[in-house]
Amino acid sequence: MAEDGPEASDREALAFIVELGGAEGGPAQIMARAASATLGQAIFEAAVVEHPGRRVILRQGDRVLADRPAS
Repeated sequence: MAEDGPEASDREALAFIVELGGAEGGPAQIMARAASATLGQAIFEAAVVEHPGRRVILRQGDRVLADRPAS
């Protein structure tokens, strides 16, 4: 079932999601949402620098666009 209202449309407009892998195997946390692939990639690259050793993922829906594994 599709969601209605402004929150649903905001999520659709911000389709690119940057996630930070959970510490010690915990669940991933959404760090940011972006409206464009270019902005999403920039946020992803900044997250990689800011969180060395942690997994960082850039997604568009279920599609993984970039994935930096934890080290």
